[in-house]
Amino acid sequence: MLQVDFIQRVRACERRLYRVARTMLPQECDCEDAVQEALLRAWDRRETLRQEAYFDTWLIRILINQCKTFYRRRPPEPAELTEDIPQVTSEETPLLEALMALPRKQRVALELHYIEGYSVAETARILRLPEGTVKWRLKRGRELLKESLKREEARI
Repeated sequence: MLQVDFIQRVRACERRLYRVARTMLPQECDCEDAVQEALLRAWDRRETLRQEAYFDTWLIRILINQCKTFYRRRPPEPAELTEDIPQVTSEETPLLEALMALPRKQRVALELHYIEGYSVAETARILRLPEGTVKWRLKRGRELLKESLKREEARI
């Protein structure tokens, strides 16, 4: 893969990479570092990409592995020290807060499938899980989101 092609393809999915990293890591600076490290690793290993059609999936898989490495190396900081989620409109806040409060396994599956638009099969391939496991995580994630939003609605 040529350098120009690589750069164009990365730029096309840059926002997607950041959103995926944001669902896995609590701090914005860690997300930026993870994306940068993932891009460096992808560039170094670009010859390992078997099919050009799967570039996005391959790159997101590298990013997920990098986020896991960051997560293991840096224990979560106390809540009062973590950064706020980037500004969103007031209508999205309860949903976004509920999504970010989910366990990481469900949160990443929901992000890839519903927000990024990957099919269940593609999500399974990215996460290296059986499709049945991804379907269960999606179902459980939806249930947890529903419960969380109901509690929030009852509180208001």
